[in-house]
Amino acid sequence: MTLGEVTGGVNHRIAREPRGALPPEPRSRLMGEGHQTPREATLPPTRWSPTKGARALVHTLPSTVAMLGAVLGVMLGLLAGAMAGCTHSLTGLARAETPDELRVGTSGDYAPFSQEVPGSGEAPGFRQRGFDPDLARAYAKDRNLSLQFVPFRWPELVADLEAGRFDVAMSGITVRPERSLAGRFSLPTASSGAVALVPEASPLFRADDLNRVGLRIAVNAGGHLEQTARKFFPEATLIALQDNAGVIDALARGASDAAISDTREAPHWQATHPGLRMVGPFTSDRKALLVAAEQAELARDLNLWLLASERSGRMAAWRSEHLGDPEGDETPHPALSALLAAIAERLALMPWVAEAKRDARSAVEVPEREARVMDAALAQVRETQEANGVPPAQRVRAAAVRELFAAQIEAAKSIQHAVLGRPRPPGQAPPPALDTVLRPALLRIGERIAWLIIQLPPGIPDDVIRARSRSQLRGLGLAEERIDDLARGLIAVDGAR
Repeated sequence: MTLGEVTGGVNHRIAREPRGALPPEPRSRLMGEGHQTPREATLPPTRWSPTKGARALVHTLPSTVAMLGAVLGVMLGLLAGAMAGCTHSLTGLARAETPDELRVGTSGDYAPFSQEVPGSGEAPGFRQRGFDPDLARAYAKDRNLSLQFVPFRWPELVADLEAGRFDVAMSGITVRPERSLAGRFSLPTASSGAVALVPEASPLFRADDLNRVGLRIAVNAGGHLEQTARKFFPEATLIALQDNAGVIDALARGASDAAISDTREAPHWQATHPGLRMVGPFTSDRKALLVAAEQAELARDLNLWLLASERSGRMAAWRSEHLGDPEGDETPHPALSALLAAIAERLALMPWVAEAKRDARSAVEVPEREARVMDAALAQVRETQEANGVPPAQRVRAAAVRELFAAQIEAAKSIQHAVLGRPRPPGQAPPPALDTVLRPALLRIGERIAWLIIQLPPGIPDDVIRARSRSQLRGLGLAEERIDDLARGLIAVDGAR
């Protein structure tokens, strides 16, 4: 992958990769309101066929920038410690002139994010309702795209995304490392935390109370919550159910002692099943859109749209309507939160990187490689700022970029050293392949990190950056010193204009 595939303006055409000839390049225009309501349909749960067309968002950059991107991508993979990426100004927001199709994967079983309900509009007798379908409709309207909702089941989410059944999954998708390997997460759209629902009279009050032999815990199979339940409650008996609605039904029928949900879904279940209370939350999670890995430009355009929607207050309004967030509770400094989320997502892959290096007998510390990575990263940031027309007076200084990159490198290495300092747990599955799986995923995340550096507005108070860093980077196994270093790097970048 070269930088030219992921950087530049959003004058684009939509095509699915692989493959085949592309249609003529359409003209583009600035995003605006008042466009036609997108056409919507729900597709049957069949595999996507290449005969239906190819989709990719294509843009070309100067060869110098592309070369730097390729060099940095290789070096980032080798070190698993630096950033690669692209930048973009919100003034470059554009939309296709002629309608095209956006295929959105949705589970339809996860209120308030995505729920298939009786009604008209997208299939005979059914309609998609919730936070994510409304986001999909708004984005499609702003970009003059027709819209198709494609149903998926949680155990098949990653396989369906990789098979090309849809372009983006929008269904309250929790950011998880294995999903980062399969696609491109967007900027965060919401937060949540895993909880257990138990009857009011239950003696279970803390998460630790649920981890005992003989306790029956119902959970939806194949998703984030099943993985969370297996991590936190290894002694309990897990009842993994394919139908998400069956989870709360099992608790109501007395077939389980607890049901795993989250802070967003649980209130809906409590409303339909009175007499239940929550235990937890015992995790801090982020929701995002999950874009197919080859859809670099679609992912970037969605991020532009999400960031603009955060800044305009539209996202706050949607969260208030669907998720119950306080009205007008806008995310302060959304680019900072998104940048920290991307850094956390990247660091969450470091345990796998360490295990892959253990198998390959590779060293974590390679100073010469780190120096080459840093040089390539600095050159890339400089070139991408120039390519996007950032005025010289507003460009991030090289010393600040170096400080933030160095902090990320040290944080990544500290996690790897911690993993390699203890034996691999018995029965643990082999790590993903370093060259063909982990490094491409790290590059994709690095692209978003570099782009968000350019979107970071100057003047964010230092104490806000420190507090947000400590809040969003906890739970990664980082020492406070490493988190403080990352905060100092962010402060340096934010003030270096």
